[in-house]
Amino acid sequence: GNGGAPPIDAFVVPVGGGGLVAGICVAVKALAPSVRVIGVEPENLPSMSDALAAGAPVASVLRAPTLADGLAVSTVGTNAYKVCERMLDECTTVAERYIALAVLRLVEEEKAIVEGAGAAGVAALLTPGFVDRHELRNKTVVVPLCGGNIDTQVLATVLERGLATDNRLVRVEVAISDRPGGLAQFTNIVAACGASIKDLQHERALVARAETVRAQRRAIDGVHERSGWRGRWRRRRRRRRRR
Repeated sequence: GNGGAPPIDAFVVPVGGGGLVAGICVAVKALAPSVRVIGVEPENLPSMSDALAAGAPVASVLRAPTLADGLAVSTVGTNAYKVCERMLDECTTVAERYIALAVLRLVEEEKAIVEGAGAAGVAALLTPGFVDRHELRNKTVVVPLCGGNIDTQVLATVLERGLATDNRLVRVEVAISDRPGGLAQFTNIVAACGASIKDLQHERALVARAETVRAQRRAIDGVHERSGWRGRWRRRRRRRRRR
């Protein structure tokens, strides 16, 4: 009845209020009790994990803003919790950087626009070590992509964060010569490494400030020099010469 597709071994499902994962648990366990159902939450608001640890739904605190805003539910539903308490095999959390990376991978590989909440399941698969476990290694895993409600400006920011997580976008700060050709020499070095420059900020004010600080320090040292015993000895010596 599955059209020749391999049997499913596990479902990895995003968890917010718990309704979706609870419904999948009921359907999957009724048809194939051996199939694992794993819930995924953002680590900044693990409301289902907190509820399972406490033995009842509790109000979780948002620790920091999350890209998976659709999963940012402080308290899971009572009915959903009761189902998950009995049927959910595991509930795990994912870091924000892997949510961003999941959105990027889906755009590049699947040409699909998926919001952070909908990509949380893929984020779990991208987290190092998650799919290397015995129960998931070389197994067939289903991940629902549930949600594409993402603003275009937010999408651009998320994609950049994904590139940074993938080490394809880096920020460097270097000191270069302020003489003609100094900046060109730097960009040639970057080009020779096979990289391109996305943004460039050439800052002279901070260099001038550093020179000012050094000048102020020399002036302060000079004041200390004049006010110390060396300064007093030199003033006495000058007075003696005048006499």
